[in-house]
Amino acid sequence: MIVAATTEAGLSWDLADGIRAMFAYPFMVNAFRAGTVVAVTAGVIGWFMILRRQTFAGHALAMAGFPGAAGAIWLGVGATYGYFAFCLTAALAVAAIPAAGGGGGSAGGSAGRSEESAAVGTVQAFALACGFLFVSLYQGFLGGVNALLFGSFLGITGGMVRTLAVLALVVLVMLAVIGRPLLFASLDPAVATAAGVPVRGLSTAFLILLGTATAEVSQITGTLLVFTLLVIPAATAQVLTARPVLSLTLTVLLGVLVTWAGLTVAYYSPYPIGFFITSFSFGLYLLARLAVGVHDMLGRAARGPRMAGAPA
Repeated sequence: MIVAATTEAGLSWDLADGIRAMFAYPFMVNAFRAGTVVAVTAGVIGWFMILRRQTFAGHALAMAGFPGAAGAIWLGVGATYGYFAFCLTAALAVAAIPAAGGGGGSAGGSAGRSEESAAVGTVQAFALACGFLFVSLYQGFLGGVNALLFGSFLGITGGMVRTLAVLALVVLVMLAVIGRPLLFASLDPAVATAAGVPVRGLSTAFLILLGTATAEVSQITGTLLVFTLLVIPAATAQVLTARPVLSLTLTVLLGVLVTWAGLTVAYYSPYPIGFFITSFSFGLYLLARLAVGVHDMLGRAARGPRMAGAPA
C-alpha cells in the first residue's frame, strides 16, 4: 500500500505514512487481528482437510453456515449461534456417513467414496434450501444476506476478535492433541486401523473441529469465501512440499500473507476484500504449480543426457 503526498518538490510516495494512516482506524486494526486469527485457524484445519481428501465435506460444512445464520436472524437471535448450530449439526451428519473404502479393494473403495460424496452432497443441498427458505421468511434487507455469503471484515469489534481468538485456541489445542494419530490415520487408514488407532473416532472428532472452525471463519469471510482460506493456502503448500511440518507452516504463512495483502489493497480500493484475498491465493497456487512444473521439466532434461551416456 502506498500513499501519495504533495510536497514542495512535487509528488512523493511514503509507505510508512500510508501504513500509519491505515492503522489509525480501529476497524482496520480489528480487521487485521481477526484476519490473522482466521487465517491461522483455517490454514491448520484446512491442511488436514486437504490431506484427508475431505474437501467436498468441508464445502458442505461451509454452506451449512448460511442457513444457520439466516435462520438465527429470522428468529431474532445472534447469527453466531446459527453458524455454530448448523455447522456442527452438519459435521455430525457427515460423520454418520459410512466411511469410504474401509480397507477393501479398489472397487469397494471407489463405491464407498461415491456413496459418501452423494450423501455429503445431499446434506449440502438441503442446507442451501433451508437457507433460501429462511431468507424468504425474514424478508429483511438484502445487504444482510450479502454479508452472510461474502462476509464483512470491516464490521469487526474488539469483542469479536477476543471471541474468535478463544475459539481458535480451543480448535488448535484439540487438533494438537489428536494431531499425530490423525496424521497417521489420514495417510494410511488401513494400517492405522490394524495398529489400533481409533480411525473412526478421529474422523468424527476432526469433522467436529472442522465444523467449529468453519463456523468461526464464516463469521468473517462469509459462507462462500470461507473455502478460500480453508483450501487454497493448504493446497499451495502441499504442491510445494510433502514434508508435514514444513507444509503446515507454509500453509499458515501463506494464509496470513494473502489475508494481510487483501486487507491492505482493499483499504485503498472500492472492490471487496474477499475478491483480493481469493485472487492473491489463486495467483500463488498457479505460481506454485508453474514452479513445480518447471522444476520437474528441468529435472527430466538433466537426467536425459546422463541416462543416454550410461553403459548398456
